Amino acid sequence: MHRGTTYKGLLLGVLFFSGLLEAQTMDELPSPKIAISDDLLQKIPSGYREEVVKLHLTATAQDQEKILKQTAMYPDAPLALALKGMSINPEGFDFMTQQLVQESSAERRSLILKYGIQPYVRYAHEGEQRDKVRETLTRLALQDKDAGVSLVAIQALRRLEWGHSSQFIVARANRARSEGDVAGAMKLLDEGDKWAEWDGQMNLPNFMRTPPPLFQVSSEEKPIRVLAFGDFGTSSPQQVQLAATMKEYQKKNPFDFGITLGDNFYPNGVSSPDDPQWKAKWEDMYGPLGLSFYATLGNHDYIRADGPAAEILYTQKSPSWKMPATYYTYTAGPVQFFAIDTIELSDSALPNKEMAWLDAEIAKSKARWKIVYGHYQIYSATRGDEQNLIKRLLPILRNRVDVYLCGHDHNLQELKPEDGVHFFVSGGGGAGVYPFRQPNYSHSIFKQEQYGFTVLDADRDQIKLRFIGLNGEELYSSIVHK
Repeated sequence: MHRGTTYKGLLLGVLFFSGLLEAQTMDELPSPKIAISDDLLQKIPSGYREEVVKLHLTATAQDQEKILKQTAMYPDAPLALALKGMSINPEGFDFMTQQLVQESSAERRSLILKYGIQPYVRYAHEGEQRDKVRETLTRLALQDKDAGVSLVAIQALRRLEWGHSSQFIVARANRARSEGDVAGAMKLLDEGDKWAEWDGQMNLPNFMRTPPPLFQVSSEEKPIRVLAFGDFGTSSPQQVQLAATMKEYQKKNPFDFGITLGDNFYPNGVSSPDDPQWKAKWEDMYGPLGLSFYATLGNHDYIRADGPAAEILYTQKSPSWKMPATYYTYTAGPVQFFAIDTIELSDSALPNKEMAWLDAEIAKSKARWKIVYGHYQIYSATRGDEQNLIKRLLPILRNRVDVYLCGHDHNLQELKPEDGVHFFVSGGGGAGVYPFRQPNYSHSIFKQEQYGFTVLDADRDQIKLRFIGLNGEELYSSIVHK
């Protein structure tokens, strides 16, 4: 790519391909993967093609057919599919890092970053692997000869560890300017301006990051039934159907209240308490349930600078939406719930005020059961281990908390308990479901690539969690005892 060339064509292809493999009808079940066909192999550039064969990469027949049909408009789509396959293979990662050095095409280096390397940003669950990703991205951020490629690397670095990559924006923009690449420098600086706004979100007014005192939702003696789900605010057919299923389920099994596990509004959160999305993606969907929902924030809720504040302020407008602060705690029946902001907790560049609060509140709790819920996973067969939360959150939970419930991965999972903590993922609320990248993941007890919600029943003797599917069928249940 020549200096000053825009990335419009590449961006269109990226947007197309990102949506292509997530598109799914309500009745569609995950399809088996098969070897890459000869017809598709011929569309993959030489060098990459041989690696696909060597690694025995696979994809569903439907995905392969869709890619073939689109190659005239998006010629790099077959390569993107191959890179996604390589991203789950250690040998594939080594090959792609070599190609980032050898590949002369800036467009292809960007594709390698987007589809091959970026998945490791969240999926890298071992320290050594994470270090390799950081080293690769840092080199490209500072040294790649194309400013557009450097920008993609810097964006990935930001996702790896928020707050640690702003330095690269200025350094790389200065280099682009010194080389006469004014367009590249402006693109980088524009990105920096967006981050300045985004970083401002982490400095919300203090009262919005100050939780209220412990409050009570229902009496301690009363057993409770709670509705829980995450990753939902899309207006997709699946969200609509699942909301209808919740209403039908409630007729026979009334809920006391609900909780959300973040990513409440896609793709970029809400802009204000008056955003039209509140009606379309929240009130019309869940208002008929007549419940109060105690909500948490997800990464998509943080994309707009005013998003977190808007969600907190909406508490004053709606009887169904409760978010008194970015994190807070309350009791209901025999349970004390701790709603946490995992976006803040996972960012090692931020102060640990929330960690100190959570540690102290758990220590003070006299509740029979303690349940912590938020957006990011600690363990998952999709994204793997979230290292920042393992270091910062898990030590607070061990031998003190009974359940950690989260979303982020768009599927349903139970993971093996650890030091008394039982882990559940309930991210099937309506956004496109995610496959399991680690089929032999050592922490898995149950995993299903399905839309669904969680029903949590708690009394003094036990907590029972059920995963309920699109059509109201019980997919799985698990009981937690003291």
